Amino acid sequence: MRLIRHGSRGSERPGVVLADGARLDVSAFGEDYGEAFFGSKGPERLADWLRENAGRCPAVAGAARIGPPVARPSKIVCIGLNYAGHARETGARIPSEPVIFLKATSALAGPDDDVPIPMGGSKLDWEVELAVVIGARARHVARERALEHVAGYALHNDYSERSFQLERGGQWAKGKGCDGFAPLGPWLATRDAVPDPGRLGLWLKVNGETRQSGNTADMIFDVPWLVSYVAGFMTLLPGDVISTGTPAGVGLGCDPPRFLCEGDLVECGIDRLGSARQHIVAERPSPARSSP
Repeated sequence: MRLIRHGSRGSERPGVVLADGARLDVSAFGEDYGEAFFGSKGPERLADWLRENAGRCPAVAGAARIGPPVARPSKIVCIGLNYAGHARETGARIPSEPVIFLKATSALAGPDDDVPIPMGGSKLDWEVELAVVIGARARHVARERALEHVAGYALHNDYSERSFQLERGGQWAKGKGCDGFAPLGPWLATRDAVPDPGRLGLWLKVNGETRQSGNTADMIFDVPWLVSYVAGFMTLLPGDVISTGTPAGVGLGCDPPRFLCEGDLVECGIDRLGSARQHIVAERPSPARSSP
């Protein structure tokens, strides 16, 4: 099953994509795709509900904005340097254990939303990644049972402002958590729809030029390993996201480095998980509020 959320930012409604590509609004089911939904076998309950009610669900308009397929998670956990080629191109040592950092949940965005170059930023970079959405609370789980805690998978573009990340004290969170830097979707494919997350092609283009082309088979640490590993350090709650790293081809790894500019178009995709398009815009200051 493929889960979507549609509508204006902050007011998204739940929906599904059927096997024939038709999109249905399932607001009548009565639940958004958040922690309570995933933590109570929501995808299975929704599938049962659809068998009786799909014919009464309205269609999602073709022009509707698609939001992130999960409501704001408690955390977005990202894995750095999880493809050997990416580690080499950035001059980093291949890690013996996963590199973990957190991305602000306020960075979450829809798959086709504009991505702003943050004020003061000058080195905006791209990173196409497989995202794992947690479906059951996970703490100290064995690798062999880790996939039992997974609800499904989604396409993620882990944007980075490299000047903030590398030149402002060497703290990754500064360059990874800016608004709009976590476009997710277009849909969440439930675990049964992606039988082998370790063999998915993924790609990214900038202005029509292919910059990244890889396969999740090249990950240093696979999905079960990552879920088990991260759950050894923190409790993973239903709806949380683990983004599993990016293949070679990021802007920082080019010689000389190449970064995004206002007006650029970034397109990316993963097998079974759809594709996304993000236009790069300049961040605008918020209007000043007048004094009462």
